[in-house]
Amino acid sequence: MKNYLIIGGSSGIGKATVELLEEQGHRVFATYARNPITKTSGLTSYHQLDVTNDNPDLEFVDTKIDGLVYCPGAIKLKPFRTLKPKDFLDDYNLQVLGLVRVVQSVLPKLNPEASIVCYSTVAVQKGFNFHSLVGSSKGALEGLVKSLAAELAPKFRVNAIAPSIVNSPLAATLLNTEDKIKANDDRHPLKRIGTAKDIANMTSFLLSDNSSWITGQVFHVDGGKSTINN
Repeated sequence: MKNYLIIGGSSGIGKATVELLEEQGHRVFATYARNPITKTSGLTSYHQLDVTNDNPDLEFVDTKIDGLVYCPGAIKLKPFRTLKPKDFLDDYNLQVLGLVRVVQSVLPKLNPEASIVCYSTVAVQKGFNFHSLVGSSKGALEGLVKSLAAELAPKFRVNAIAPSIVNSPLAATLLNTEDKIKANDDRHPLKRIGTAKDIANMTSFLLSDNSSWITGQVFHVDGGKSTINN
């Protein structure tokens, strides 16, 4: 059994990752931002955490941990001309600085050879309309992942996963009709959008000893969207 910390483990990819790790027999510390989760199993405990707080409180982690997963994110798709500089700052604060705060806070609690996993987006690899907010924040995150991987090696590993659209609460407004789901399915070479379990499976691999010689990478788990013309 290993111990893992999942930041943003109450829904979507984070929740699927918590459930998968628990199925594998690991102990999981999971956090939520606003909607309390009181149900706690024998292997999983939930705790409130605000990643925009300059000093995130991780006192609930009462043991050394073998892996950290940072899930908080946002998908705000708007025309560039309508966005304000504050919109970019707010997005960066959540998606990049939140990761910075959590990693800095958790470093003393990491076991040797621990793995850190976070999430980018296919929109960094491919340019899409209305993705300037998420594309710029996640582009910065990818640079941070590679820099951290260099600085924290050989003690810790750091990798990212860059999904395409996943059927999760984060993308709910983009997938709220059957027509929208079908249209997004058809945009992918594998003719379906992703599931939270698809990304959780890759996350579990990157946390495990099976990926012990992998660091500084951004894995495109996207149904072929980033590399295949459809």
